Amino acid sequence: MPLLADVIVDVPTLQTNRPYTYLVPDELSTVVSKGMRVIVPFGQGSRCIQGFVVDVRHDELPLDLDIEMKNISTVMDANPVLTDELIKLGQDLSHLTFSFQVKLYQTMLPAVLRATYTKRFKIIDDIPEDLLWEVFKGKEDLEWERAEELGVLDQAIKLVKEQKLSIEYDVHDKKNMKTIRKVKPLLSFEAYAEIKESLSLRAAKQKRLVELLQQAGKEAATVASFKEKGVSTAVINTGVEKGWCDIIEEEVYRDPFASTTFTPTVAMTLTDDQKVAYKQINEAMEANRPDVFLLKGITGSGKTEIYLQSIAEVLEKGQGALMLVPEIALTPQMVHRFKSRFGEEVAVLHSGLSDGEKYDEWRKIENEEAKVVVGARSSIFAPLKDIGLIIIDEEHETTYKQEEFPKYHARDVAIWRGDYHNCPVILGSATPSLESRARATKGVYTLLELNKRANNQSLPEVSVVDMREEAKQGNHSTFSATLKEELQKRIDLNEQSVLLLNRRGYSSFVLCRDCGFVLECPNCDISQTLHMDTKTMKCHYCGHEEGIPSICSSCSSRSIRYFGTGTQKVEEELKELLPDARIIRMDVDTTRRKGAHEKLFKAFENKEANILLGTQMIAKGLDFPDVTLVGVINADTSLGLPDFRSAEKTFQLLTQVSGRSGRGEKEGKVIVQSYNPDHYAIQLAKQHDYDSFYKKEMHLRHISEYSPYFYLIKLSVSHENEMTAAKKIAQYLDFIKPALSDQSIILGPTPRSIARTHNRYHFQVMIKYKKEEKLMAKLHDLLSATQKEQSKGVMISIDYQPLDFI
Repeated sequence: MPLLADVIVDVPTLQTNRPYTYLVPDELSTVVSKGMRVIVPFGQGSRCIQGFVVDVRHDELPLDLDIEMKNISTVMDANPVLTDELIKLGQDLSHLTFSFQVKLYQTMLPAVLRATYTKRFKIIDDIPEDLLWEVFKGKEDLEWERAEELGVLDQAIKLVKEQKLSIEYDVHDKKNMKTIRKVKPLLSFEAYAEIKESLSLRAAKQKRLVELLQQAGKEAATVASFKEKGVSTAVINTGVEKGWCDIIEEEVYRDPFASTTFTPTVAMTLTDDQKVAYKQINEAMEANRPDVFLLKGITGSGKTEIYLQSIAEVLEKGQGALMLVPEIALTPQMVHRFKSRFGEEVAVLHSGLSDGEKYDEWRKIENEEAKVVVGARSSIFAPLKDIGLIIIDEEHETTYKQEEFPKYHARDVAIWRGDYHNCPVILGSATPSLESRARATKGVYTLLELNKRANNQSLPEVSVVDMREEAKQGNHSTFSATLKEELQKRIDLNEQSVLLLNRRGYSSFVLCRDCGFVLECPNCDISQTLHMDTKTMKCHYCGHEEGIPSICSSCSSRSIRYFGTGTQKVEEELKELLPDARIIRMDVDTTRRKGAHEKLFKAFENKEANILLGTQMIAKGLDFPDVTLVGVINADTSLGLPDFRSAEKTFQLLTQVSGRSGRGEKEGKVIVQSYNPDHYAIQLAKQHDYDSFYKKEMHLRHISEYSPYFYLIKLSVSHENEMTAAKKIAQYLDFIKPALSDQSIILGPTPRSIARTHNRYHFQVMIKYKKEEKLMAKLHDLLSATQKEQSKGVMISIDYQPLDFI
């Protein structure tokens, strides 16, 4: 029986979201295996594309085939890049997230393993002489981009239709291995001794080469090391010509931490609370139970030490562990802790690494040279083969949900993989999401609590300043008198402060004081943000950028003013208020460059600055013992968002940033500035009272019929024409309604909060439900039924358990 392979092809459409069967040619029969990337012909003509082999089997050819089955062209890898587990995970997630399988498999792999394609025209029949010699230059093919440059694309496409040219597709791989040149000795010790004796006195450099080769024995050494010892490349080449040695290329991993020194650490003595939590986790690991633990520990209670000691047990059993942090800003400190404890066992995966570094870290995991993976969201797909523990730190963070397709949540993937490997999953947080806390209440998760700080220090005192009263007293500054006074006090005491501002840029918007005109993005219904470092206005949605206006485009007035408060503007004001302050600003703009997060944190740790000013990235997970003051410049930013989770996000943010204060021996203090100081989220954060907040918020969610009492589905539709988008979403909702019971609740259709982005109009429908057995199938039917409309510019998106409503 012939060998057949089922392949998911790199064509992200619903029609192709299934395996296609290919014949495996005899010459590849011992090579092709499940999980490999292959190049296959697809569709009409000679188009070749990348595909993922999801099954290989000996089977009879189907008898009812109208067309001849195609062969796999070649393989792209020596070994599979997807495990059986990841193939199955891709299939399941594709259904849950309404995504294409090929997109999920690409998400699981480093960027360098995503194929790129080039198109070219190939001559298959006689073409006009002038085209042959002036354009094709007498060759048989021409790249598509070159035809565009020469202005002959239309002519070439016409010849394709006349079957005189064909369009061929080439598949390219971006992966590249880093190699290092080494000198390999080829002779024995005695042979080198004889050569030394035979060399003349004038051949001193050759004699030195022979001495080094003799000392090396059979071990190859780098060309650079020979150069350091006075032997040039020319002399080495002479040695190669005479048969004394050879130059070899040896593959090495790119190490993003090669210049970093990690001082080894040992396990710390656990507190009583920590021992109880660690014991329960360890019992589940020993019994190979896929329990999900919600580790609720106040800030500074030592959750990380439990993670480290639990992973040590996993390594003792020869298994691996996954450790996720919500964003790259947290990675440097977490990497330092893990590398210091586990050394070379640790691989790191996050967006701050270069593509080559990520690829090499991924290969270390795949080759089982690293057993502990530390990284952000996508590292949940790391190719560990025997997982003993999965940890998601700061599990409440919304960054664990991917907002582009495939719209997966790392927590769902972690629990899926925990079930697959029969290993426990730890969800850690000082402020768990209401969904996770509710599951712990129901017994779906096991609740573990740490109620004391590991150093026995009390939680910092929190003061809330009413900024309305400050304004009444004539203070229109960004800083209240109290916050300014406390900042100066920390500078005088040589202590450090952290200031949180939940916004980036210089100011929110530019406004004309004469006519009220606000400079908006031409592509989106959103005002542009001023960036003084680049002297530009930028749209944070579509990336549009233009110069700062000096004259109003509406009324030609010069009364242009900047409104709002951004990190750049706060930094300037702070320098005026406290001239002796040394400030590090940390936001998206100052952390764009590779390694910027680590560099800024290191500078702050080394006390090169006494104030760290930043956005949300500084609010969580960071541990600096000399920080004794945390200031929240405006606690109300997220309260005003049109999102039922706004109070929860505010409480979490305030609690997390408060926890950065007083983590060392010195007592900490927190000052929260607010125009809405009596709001329950702010008052309960002041009291560090998560349990009361949970009860209050759950009551409100129950009344308003939202998560976690109801599941949510968000259906979004966009089009360049506003009426078309509105009409289509109404039609799609009518299509879905027959699958819903009277118990479900439909909100919308309504325009999205920001109704236009990227020159497209957006409408959405929210479906709230408890149990609708027919809904998922009906939504998949909707995607199938709207394929033609999607190809004509109607974009449709279905988001299961959405976190973004703006």
